Amino acid sequence: MPWSAPFDDPIPLCNGRKLRTLQQAADYVMALPEDEQREARWQVAIENLIHAAETGGGWLMFARIAMLRALNAGGRDRTIPEPRRP
Repeated sequence: MPWSAPFDDPIPLCNGRKLRTLQQAADYVMALPEDEQREARWQVAIENLIHAAETGGGWLMFARIAMLRALNAGGRDRTIPEPRRP
């Protein structure tokens, strides 16, 4: 599968941009500071991106999930709304 392969649903970023392809997601990770890139969450994300580019299939979905998890694990990229009370 080419690096230009699109995700089924783009990955939204906190600044309003969206990561639409494997390449855009990989570029996002590679633009992070090196010490942050070495964090386990980003290592998992990049491994899944590589598997998706090499294999395709379900790996595209796993890559998207890994990116979302890595973004959310940072705590600053998204806010989690409080649950509604009945």
